[in-house]
Amino acid sequence: MPAAGSSARVATDSVSIHRLPWDEGQILYQRYLDDLINIYYPVISEHGPETNPVWYRVWGGYVHSAHLQLIEDRKNPVISDIVETGQLTEVTVPYTLSYRYTSYAGWEPLYRLYYQSTHWIKSLEQGPDGKPWYKIEDELDSSYVYYAPAENFRVIPNEEMSPISPDVPAHLKRIEVSIVQQSLTAYEEDRIVFQTKISSGLNFRPKDGLRWDTPKGTYNIYSKMPSKHMGDGNLAADADYELPGVPWVCFFEHTGVATHGTFWHTNWGNRMSHGCINMVSEEAKWLYRWTTPIALPEEWEKRGNGTRVIVF
Repeated sequence: MPAAGSSARVATDSVSIHRLPWDEGQILYQRYLDDLINIYYPVISEHGPETNPVWYRVWGGYVHSAHLQLIEDRKNPVISDIVETGQLTEVTVPYTLSYRYTSYAGWEPLYRLYYQSTHWIKSLEQGPDGKPWYKIEDELDSSYVYYAPAENFRVIPNEEMSPISPDVPAHLKRIEVSIVQQSLTAYEEDRIVFQTKISSGLNFRPKDGLRWDTPKGTYNIYSKMPSKHMGDGNLAADADYELPGVPWVCFFEHTGVATHGTFWHTNWGNRMSHGCINMVSEEAKWLYRWTTPIALPEEWEKRGNGTRVIVF
């Protein structure tokens, strides 16, 4: 729950401000994508929704929490000593606009990089404003680079990526995901060491014939990436399909289904994704560190036959 005086970013096209914390209550006004909202305090509404009854008291009324991202706005020391393999960073402002440079167009805006998204920086450069900017190498294509103000990124220290419970034999660790309960539970043998609400795939088949539900079965994590560009790099694509910097990704099903951090909704306990297991970013980070294969801080991807994942 957010503390009084917190702020949130609208993470969808628009949200409604209601007179009362109730979906059927009078709508007073709208706030729009990437607007920042001051939160006075959270409210558990007797009107629900049952799976997520959390509303926020804001100026003039109440807004449901599902499509708001709680944010901070923190600037960071700028580093110039960047290792050759790149250093993983995390955005610490509501969002920062990245730019790319081409000889024919000069500097032009590219992606908005959102709070808690993660990105590999490769060097410190002078930006179009004359201030220090980081050169970011896109995981999707190493030849694809862009730039953003350096103070908006926190370099993640190695100790924050160190493995959790590495002394526990790998075969004794397992993850169970309940689609009905929208929950994820991590076990060491038969002892629960972590449990949380998640958002799995929508029970839906779009026009292209693909299914968006999370496939059930028993799998093993085969690839881990602390930063993943989900999408194909198409600048004209809908934002829902173009997500650079998705944090703490653990792929376990070979059509690309993974657990990962989420910065585009907070509607935990409800199906929201196109198949993946959406998680609170800090919790996805814990899972990334706890699971096998064990990834070193400098590894952009770690492959191997890792922790068992049971989806039912």
